[in-house]
Amino acid sequence: MTRTATALTIAGSDSGGGAGIQADLKTFSALGVYGTSALTAITAQNTRGVFGVEPVSEKMVAAQIRAVLDDIRVDAVKIGMLASPGIIAAVTGALSAYAVPVVLDPVMVAKSGDPLLADEAVAALTEQLLPRADVLTPNLPEAARLLGADPAITAEDAVAQGRALLDLGARAVVMKGGHAEGPVCTDRLVTRQSVVAVEAPRLDTRNTHGTGCSLSSAIAAELAKGAGVEDAVRRAHAWLHRAIGRADELGIGGGHGPVHHFHEAWR
Repeated sequence: MTRTATALTIAGSDSGGGAGIQADLKTFSALGVYGTSALTAITAQNTRGVFGVEPVSEKMVAAQIRAVLDDIRVDAVKIGMLASPGIIAAVTGALSAYAVPVVLDPVMVAKSGDPLLADEAVAALTEQLLPRADVLTPNLPEAARLLGADPAITAEDAVAQGRALLDLGARAVVMKGGHAEGPVCTDRLVTRQSVVAVEAPRLDTRNTHGTGCSLSSAIAAELAKGAGVEDAVRRAHAWLHRAIGRADELGIGGGHGPVHHFHEAWR
């Protein structure tokens, strides 16, 4: 019997369904990967904003991770919202016994602008989990916050910050270009060996809720299926561009609606 590619997402819940655990599991499924999950926080959230956040206990976060990894062969792990230093420590400890590729999305702020990571947790994330990341996927403000710097403006700035994040322990960094200006959205994969620019036309839509979560989980899904890092990033970028391009067909909510995860399946 052929074994199914499997991924684990460690992240918070989005009650509106557009980001977080819900977006990750939709992405895994859309890309043909079986999804498992460990919940780190519950948010009261919709397309307009975040109205409450309640972290899961550190003990329960670790128990979920161990329960999955002790039974199911997981091919890649995606880490998203972590909320607190204690949860970061719990995730780091729970993963320490397992050799599995990790995609770390340093979720700090929701699309609505609401904060999702406490200030005191940034240092813990940098020191404990960043060295565990096979692929780190910050947007420009997140990269700047991790480094204690101003957000990159030029391509050269973005590459320099990507290399600085490599120096902190990540093995590859995808500097996401969604917050940059201009008609082309460029993600830059920065490794010790090279810098690869992955480009697509910038799309005119407000329905971009969950883009960061979906990109990182798409990269994890492609790694789970056996792709190398560059191929995984290219495939994930192309898939997400199509999902954004079809987002307006959904008509969900009155704020920033979700991308269309199932654009290749729904008719």
